[in-house]
Amino acid sequence: MSELTTAARPYARAVFEMAESAGSLGEWSDMLGFMGAIASDEKVSALLATPKMAKQAGADAFVQLCDGKLNEQAKNLVSMLAENDRLSLLPEMSAIYEVLKDEAEGSVEAIVTSAKALTETEEKSISDALKKRLGRDVKIKVSVDETLLGGAIIQAGDLVIDGSLKGRLSKMTSVMAN
Repeated sequence: MSELTTAARPYARAVFEMAESAGSLGEWSDMLGFMGAIASDEKVSALLATPKMAKQAGADAFVQLCDGKLNEQAKNLVSMLAENDRLSLLPEMSAIYEVLKDEAEGSVEAIVTSAKALTETEEKSISDALKKRLGRDVKIKVSVDETLLGGAIIQAGDLVIDGSLKGRLSKMTSVMAN
């Protein structure tokens, strides 16, 4: 995965810089997200990896799959990526672009994995606490993992807070084993 990140980073940064100077961060976020979703589809990636598929034909097929959701610059990006056999980088490019966009906008995405569904009040409380700690606006994505037994794990950028019962039991077990 780190190889993909390393290869995708210059493309994502170039797209980000272009979008930022044009004032179209949101538009590019939508387009890259859409292209990334299509590129990550198993059938599409298998088709594009077919050795008999000409590079321009692959780019044209990809643009057709995007069904009019791309502007001319995005179509040019697809052609360039296809020419360099890099269409598979689109999902990673999209993720890197979103991090760059969030940094530029002074926000961060936090992924909260909890043992049970959170109430709006709990989400707001977590968001407010993270905003205070990180000094940035926080966008929360919540998922449920019942194997945590209780509590939650919060990931925001490089910060990871494991407040799950499963995590606490694991720490206790390792302390007792030593």
